[in-house]
Amino acid sequence: MSFRIHCRAFYALAALAIACPHLHAAQNVTLRNGSEFLCTHQEPAGDRVRLYLYPTSQAEAAQPDANYLEVSVSSVVRVEIVPDPVLPAESVTPARAAKPLPQSGNTSTSVAPLTPAEMHQLLTRAGKEHNIDADLLASVVHAESGGNPRAVSRAGARGLMQLMPATAANLGVQNSFAPDQNVAGGTQYLDQLLTRYHDNLALALAAYNAGPEAVDRYHGIPPYAETRAYVAGIIREFNRRKLAARTLAATPPPASAVQTASIR
Repeated sequence: MSFRIHCRAFYALAALAIACPHLHAAQNVTLRNGSEFLCTHQEPAGDRVRLYLYPTSQAEAAQPDANYLEVSVSSVVRVEIVPDPVLPAESVTPARAAKPLPQSGNTSTSVAPLTPAEMHQLLTRAGKEHNIDADLLASVVHAESGGNPRAVSRAGARGLMQLMPATAANLGVQNSFAPDQNVAGGTQYLDQLLTRYHDNLALALAAYNAGPEAVDRYHGIPPYAETRAYVAGIIREFNRRKLAARTLAATPPPASAVQTASIR
């Protein structure tokens, strides 16, 4: 899969937050035929309604009002708001359920916490290898493990990107607690899901959380509160990182830095 395709899909999500500042929550719209769509908003058009979809290309991001699906009002059977993830403590969402393993002297669990610089380098390297934006990977890691390489969920998922043992084995990951192996495997798996769902980030993330079988069965994001909150949370975290980077890039350097630069 090409770098251009991946970046086009991911940066479009960041552009969405700029183009639609009024957006507070995604809408999961279910049609009578069973199809589901993740939308930014909807507008009435006579006896029909326009469902504005998340953009999947730079062109769509540049013209968000042109990226919609028009359907009859009667064909819409359910509209659900996908809120920011505010989950109870007992939730089994990987990010919430992940717990550090006790230190036992086993090399598989004796992993030192990564510094921000080390994490950035690790994600950047994996992103380049699999043509995936490093900020997206950082958002997934944030949701899955909170950056804890020793994290283990109640279901048995392990490491930074919470790989289940069987999935890790299929990906060739020998030690899920080794940050480089875990991130390489998790990124490879996410790449496979993006390919499967034609760069539809919302569906790929839903499959990462609930499994591709569930996504295929429901022809969209499964009707699981955990999965919908997971997808919305990662997209928002990804947009937040991109907006923060843009703001930083647009901020002029301090006067002292400008003077130093001019002298050198």
